[in-house]
Amino acid sequence: MTAATQSWLNQRWTANLSILFTELPLVERPAAAKAAGFDAAELWWTLDGPTPPQAELDALRDAFVNAGVQLTGLNFDAGNMAGGDKGLLSRPADSERFRANIAVAVGLAESLGCKALNALYGNRVDDVPVAEQDALALENLALAAQAAHGIGAILLVEALNAPEAPQYGLLSSKDAVAVVDAVNASTGLGNTKFLCDLYHLARNGEDLSAVIAEHADRIGHVQVADVPGRNFPGSGELDFAGLFGQLDAVGYEGYIGLEYKPVAGVASADSFEWLPTELRSSTR
Repeated sequence: MTAATQSWLNQRWTANLSILFTELPLVERPAAAKAAGFDAAELWWTLDGPTPPQAELDALRDAFVNAGVQLTGLNFDAGNMAGGDKGLLSRPADSERFRANIAVAVGLAESLGCKALNALYGNRVDDVPVAEQDALALENLALAAQAAHGIGAILLVEALNAPEAPQYGLLSSKDAVAVVDAVNASTGLGNTKFLCDLYHLARNGEDLSAVIAEHADRIGHVQVADVPGRNFPGSGELDFAGLFGQLDAVGYEGYIGLEYKPVAGVASADSFEWLPTELRSSTR
């Protein structure tokens, strides 16, 4: 077995249930992931607004518990993602909505033992000075970091890609890591980390190996999809064996989030042939 092959085998996978298994209702997806061999999953915020009914929260919590699937990551409310929103926290008109969601999202995470919460920054607002948007973002991220710290969790900040999210406030690893550092300096907690999404960074034309080398000490989570189609690893241009090997070498021991779309016409349950069933459990 080559070192590159071993690097692929070493990973712990978590299935993103907001982009996979979308043919099913949300509460059925944890069980579907378990049936496909996964015991860990992550989620965007796709519930009913920032403060959904308690019954909706309870149903989702029960779905994970009953399926025996660990929630490893949860996004804060990011607005109407299908409508083009990419987060709320830097936008003056949406700031209170984000703040209303902090306790709710952290509470759901705590109840399921989830130790990572992701906060999408938000699209730029044309008629508000950028400095004002960034100052508001820092304030809101500090609040989120403090709430996450209260349950022993980390806060994640990520860059998106310019072709798909041209108005997003953080469009490079450098931008995202600068915000991570600013939040940590503001709170003194050190629990804000960089979400290293290899798909978004590759779409931005970044040197992924250089990003991992430069920011290894700040990486709190990794997500993957291949380029250019955002399909499963191995379907496109990225050298995942090499990238996983580098993550191993720099000491990354976290999950790899499968945030990819199944190939058109393929059901999610049939989209994992690239990953042998015996490797899908994080507790193997």
